[in-house]
Amino acid sequence: MQKPIFVGAATAIVTPLTADGIDYDNFGRLIDWQIDSGIAAIVVAGTTGEGSTLTDEEHRDAIAFAVKKVAGRIPVIAGTGSNDCAYAIDLTRFACAAGADAMLVVTPYYNKATQKGLIKSFTAIADASTKPIILYNVPSRTGCNLQPKTCAVLAEHPRIAAIKEASGDLSQIAELARLVEGKMDIYSGNDDQIVPILSLGGKGVISVLSNLLPAETQAICDRFLAGDVAGSRQLQLQYLPLIHALFSEVNPIPVKAAVAHMGFGENYLRLPLTPMEPQNEAVLLQEMRAQGIQ
Repeated sequence: MQKPIFVGAATAIVTPLTADGIDYDNFGRLIDWQIDSGIAAIVVAGTTGEGSTLTDEEHRDAIAFAVKKVAGRIPVIAGTGSNDCAYAIDLTRFACAAGADAMLVVTPYYNKATQKGLIKSFTAIADASTKPIILYNVPSRTGCNLQPKTCAVLAEHPRIAAIKEASGDLSQIAELARLVEGKMDIYSGNDDQIVPILSLGGKGVISVLSNLLPAETQAICDRFLAGDVAGSRQLQLQYLPLIHALFSEVNPIPVKAAVAHMGFGENYLRLPLTPMEPQNEAVLLQEMRAQGIQ
């Protein structure tokens, strides 16, 4: 098997926005802070980065900006998935040419697909890519579940290197680990399941929490992988109340509020997303303060 794209925590980074577009000053500051804090990688223009409401030009510009800003310090993973396979291929080719280190490709949403359709779609995207592909399984959002047997077929492709598993189904993830062992890396897609997925052989997490706590999220992984399972578990449990607050409304509504509170741009979201409800934001800020986040 090839070397993992990253080990530890990759931040599914927010995209600071204003009414005029992407706030590149704060985007750059956030990227630098993440790297200085020891994060292993960043994912640009994914779910948390509001890739679904960026214009095509903004999506491409965000990827190119992140690659240039990071300047090889850590891997940059570009969100290039779509429910239109042809568009996903085009965006993947762009991201490869722009210098992204890997692609995060979600299962088709709304139109869904059969397992056969998933194999054909992901294979076509991987064939067009010159960089590794991370599959993204998040059936709660897409209505489409990437099954372990399907992953076992896709794991044979030389550029399909990993999967972000956000199904929340640990039994399914255990079966996945059994079927793809040695052929495909597994990353947790849920911050409340980092330790359980590491225990199944996972390599880390693609995280929302790490927008706020990059060093600490990386430490959950580092401790586990160094053999300090108790220490890793302690951190996982310590941050659960904050994780729950970050998902008290649909992602990325809460994390956008949190990052804005930390000084990284406005709490600006594009419709259909709307700002956090005041009572939920109060709980989020309370949990942030409890973890020393000002």
